[in-house]
Amino acid sequence: MTLPFAVSIAVLGVVQAGLVALPQARQLPAVLRELGGPWWAAVPAGSIVLVVAVIELSSDAATWLTYLALVAVPPLAALALAALVRGSRLRWAWGAVPLFAVAWATPGSIAGEAAATALTGLACIGLGWPLVSAVPARWVRLGVYAMAAVDTIYVSADILQGPNAVLNAATPGAGLPALQTVHFGSALMGFGDLFIAAAVGCLLAADGTEMSLYRGKSARRQVVAAGLVVGLALLFDLLFFAVDELPATVPVAMALALAMRGNRPLMPGTAQL
Repeated sequence: MTLPFAVSIAVLGVVQAGLVALPQARQLPAVLRELGGPWWAAVPAGSIVLVVAVIELSSDAATWLTYLALVAVPPLAALALAALVRGSRLRWAWGAVPLFAVAWATPGSIAGEAAATALTGLACIGLGWPLVSAVPARWVRLGVYAMAAVDTIYVSADILQGPNAVLNAATPGAGLPALQTVHFGSALMGFGDLFIAAAVGCLLAADGTEMSLYRGKSARRQVVAAGLVVGLALLFDLLFFAVDELPATVPVAMALALAMRGNRPLMPGTAQL
């Protein structure tokens, strides 16, 4: 039995909130900072523009994106389980294997969709930490807001809906799971909708990378932001009574802005996020 849309979209909002709360303070290799720079902050918003443009040029690109996700998502999820989520352990990386197996073996079931959603969400954390490590915090924030703005403009102008439908319908062969999108019950979210939440979680957790004294504060800020995501997402979803599609990046960006309002640096002498 398919879950009602209201329940399905609420669950996905909770998933977004979980991705804000899950990342732990983790210092990634210095080479990421050396290779990084402010311009990387344009990647989240730019990815929306690029994917839409590529699919508009050729619908076959959607199939290639499914294979890209199929190859990239499981190892990124394993990385997150091994090192990037709270309480992670190296052996937890193997958890990506049963998640993938359930997603593959039970497509269309709640268990299969939940497993695929978990894989994709964890992979977003695996992508979020390199971004946060390579880009100054203020630019990451701007990148989050820019992604929500582009998403809103594209949805409002009916630019996103067509390419989204093509991407959501694309599947890899052999019944393999489609991990380039998130399908739970009667609701759909794009990969970017989870990625923005994971990036915000990694950004807030990054406050605690220097000294253990400040990790508790960054964790509390993540919990506050996660609660804001849930509340704002549920309120935002009420707009579905009037429209068929909404930019799910917006509640996350709003939650970040509210969580950081009046923020003070956690470490003496450090810049505000």
